[in-house]
Amino acid sequence: MKHFPAVEVIRQEMVAPDCYRLHLFAPEISASAKPGQFLHIRITPGLEPLLRRPFSVHAADRQKGEVAVLYRVVGRGTRLLAEKKKGETLDVMGPLGRGFTLPAPGQKAALVAGGIGIAPLFFLLQTLAGLKNSVHVLLGARVAKELLLIREIGAYKPSLMVATDDGSRGRRGPVTELLRELLAERKADRVYACGPTAMLKTVAALLQKHGVDGELSLEERMGCGVGACLSCVCKTSSKDGTSFAYRRVCLEGPVFPARDVIW
Repeated sequence: MKHFPAVEVIRQEMVAPDCYRLHLFAPEISASAKPGQFLHIRITPGLEPLLRRPFSVHAADRQKGEVAVLYRVVGRGTRLLAEKKKGETLDVMGPLGRGFTLPAPGQKAALVAGGIGIAPLFFLLQTLAGLKNSVHVLLGARVAKELLLIREIGAYKPSLMVATDDGSRGRRGPVTELLRELLAERKADRVYACGPTAMLKTVAALLQKHGVDGELSLEERMGCGVGACLSCVCKTSSKDGTSFAYRRVCLEGPVFPARDVIW
C-alpha cells in the first residue's frame, strides 16, 4: 500500500446530474493501477468527515501520469469532494485491492454496468482496447439521463447495448436481460459486472446457468481500506466449496469470482 498525502487535482467535470469525474495528477498510481482496484481518499484535512472514501480507479493515462475517479454525490463526503478545484490537493492511498483478471487472448468479454457501476469497467474497457479481445458493453440505468459516458465508451468501438428501466433509451427493462440474450447466443466467454446488488445477484445466477466464468466488483462500506478493521466483509464460498467464509472487500476484493459470492 502506498500513501500520497498531496495529490493534485487537475480538473473536475460533471458528466451527468450529481455525477462527477475527478482527474488527479498521480504518476505512481497511474503507472501501477490495474482495472478493478480502488483509491482511498481523505476528503478534508480535518475530522469531518472522519473516514476516507473508496473510489474505483475509473481511468488512467500512464503517459501523462493522470488517474481519474467517477462518482455520484450521495452524502456529505461526496458533496465536499465535488467542490474540489484545480490546484487543490487530496490525501490518497492506493491503488488498493484485487482487480479484474484479464481474459485470455481471443476470448469474448462482456462488461455489464448498472448506473455508476461503469466506474471500474471503463478502465477495464480502456485496457481491453489494446488487447485482441472482442468486447460487448451492456450499459443499464433507470432512465436515459442516468446512462453514463456513452460517447466515451463508443470511442473504444465495443459492441454497445443499452437498457433503461422505463424504456427511455435502448431496451426497456433491466440490463441483465441483455446479458441473458448474449449468453444464450454464446457471445461471451467471460463476463465482468459492477452495479446494484440485485443486478449482480442476477448476473451471478445467469453465469452459473450458462457455465460462463465472470467476476463481480462489489461495494461495501469501508473503514480502513487495508483489511484491518473488518468492516467491509462479504459472504463467500470457502476454497473447498463445502462451507462459507467472510472475506474483506478492501483486501481480497473488491473483485470476486461470481461463483464465490453467497447472496
